Amino acid sequence: MFAIEKTKVRSARSADLPAVARIYEHYVRTSLATFEENPPTLADWRAKFAELAAQGLPFLVAQSGTEILGYAYIAPWRPKPSYRYTGEDTIYLAPGQSGRGLGKALLGELLTRGAEAGIRQLIAVVVDTGDPSSAALHLAFGFTEAGRLTGVGEKHGRILDTVLYQRSL
Repeated sequence: MFAIEKTKVRSARSADLPAVARIYEHYVRTSLATFEENPPTLADWRAKFAELAAQGLPFLVAQSGTEILGYAYIAPWRPKPSYRYTGEDTIYLAPGQSGRGLGKALLGELLTRGAEAGIRQLIAVVVDTGDPSSAALHLAFGFTEAGRLTGVGEKHGRILDTVLYQRSL
């Protein structure tokens, strides 16, 4: 388990999902980091949590005291059975929490637990917003750029690319 200044990374629990929903809602409404345009409901998050748990995939939170500062999980890359050993990572930090090493702590633990869950290839889909932080995080953990999808998203009046990063576990 990773720890940073009284912050611990642990498996998420159902009770964490309202905080997870609030964190993600911030990005849905205010940023280009996700192509979602409407925040998932708490019921949606509960369903995702249950689905990932049923598949044995990790869903983590970074916690300090009683506050959830971020979360990360691995979801299936694609639904076809032949992709069963390939996952896609998702990492989001609460507003104001970047630059403290939380993303590194979450991704480091996610890689360990993903390998334990049988994931052999991990994909990161990063929206090219001009902010290099997500790409830099993944590159620091040994991901390599696997490709670019140009003009595949449009949000807040901008047409956006996504960059795919890949790492063997």
